[in-house]
Amino acid sequence: MKIRSITYFLNPQYPLDGKALEKAGEFLVQAKSTYEAAGYEVQTTRLAAIPFTRLLHGKLNELARLAQQLEELLPQINVAYASLGPALIEFPESYEVIPEAIAASKNIFFSGVMADRKNGISLKAIQACAKIIQQASTITADGFANLRFAALANVKAGAPFFPAAYHDKDEPAFAIATESADLAVKAFNSKKTLDEGRRELIADVERHGQAIAQIASTVLSKIKFLGIDFSLAPFPDDAHSLGQAVENMGISKIGLHGSLAAAAILTEAIDRADFPHTGFSGFMQPILEDSVLAKRAAEGTLTIKDTLLYSTVCGTGLDTVPLAGDTTAEQIAPLLLDLSALAMRLDKPLTARLMPVPGKQAGDSTNFDFGFFANSKVMSLDSAPLNMPLSGDESFSLKEKRSNV
Repeated sequence: MKIRSITYFLNPQYPLDGKALEKAGEFLVQAKSTYEAAGYEVQTTRLAAIPFTRLLHGKLNELARLAQQLEELLPQINVAYASLGPALIEFPESYEVIPEAIAASKNIFFSGVMADRKNGISLKAIQACAKIIQQASTITADGFANLRFAALANVKAGAPFFPAAYHDKDEPAFAIATESADLAVKAFNSKKTLDEGRRELIADVERHGQAIAQIASTVLSKIKFLGIDFSLAPFPDDAHSLGQAVENMGISKIGLHGSLAAAAILTEAIDRADFPHTGFSGFMQPILEDSVLAKRAAEGTLTIKDTLLYSTVCGTGLDTVPLAGDTTAEQIAPLLLDLSALAMRLDKPLTARLMPVPGKQAGDSTNFDFGFFANSKVMSLDSAPLNMPLSGDESFSLKEKRSNV
């Protein structure tokens, strides 16, 4: 198990407050060294700001410039990545400036809210997010820019995984995101019973979670600790693959029936574990970041509809899904609508990070040159443009499912 990121949440002010950023950098250097001394590999340190819509005080056309300024400062404070948060439903014009800001930077992440409890599901925001995904796919020849954008549904502040991370306070805070799919692989490797594997996984998560939290509440206590997102994030080899963990549980290939039950069991195990939870904390299914998921998607065993189905019981939703390069915003919007409906009806946070690949069609091989990706094949999206009334620009609410208890 590794720490994927230590994420520091702050209001960096605009113009940028150099002292606040320096303080963030100093804290992250201390936090990284502290966790490494405790035996944890820390892959990255990151900053997550309040939503840029509020940070810029209406000057949305300055987002690209802000992204460039922040990116120039990151190496000086020893931080790898930063998030400038989501476009907000209340500011419909905020979605329009994101593609330019993505193009103007390399290490700055963005997101867009499609649905939340205050505004309900916004058809207009869904369409805007779909348009951002389509436009961002053309920024580079490989479509890689969409790695830095996610569409959000019912995602609260304080989730440390990018691109979803954002802050909602002036007081700084921090949170931990793990890369821990290997714990699930090990827990269900050659186990005779489901209960044995589940008990081992819960015990391992609790042991690491409580150790991480203990350091946060003592050595690092000068900054508020929001908790740990113990999502079972993978790395693209079989020993760190959540797809491999599912298959270790008795599923011949993830994507076949029984996979949803396995995803639910893994997510519920994280829920059972005793540690301070934040963010998604569950089953994570990034197609291109997981060697077995990438393989099953290439075979056609695992489909986009499958991953949407597993989103009912998983942590994050749809992630690093390779699509045909000519996929239109009108075809993307229905998928985002489905995801938003799930998030609101089930009252859970879900995101979509979709990656149309220029020049590729469904079934073509992906050729990303990125150490955190396992190449796969472009997945088929069974979608057509919506008609009225779902193609309109209204918002509507979906109450969470009523308990019968």
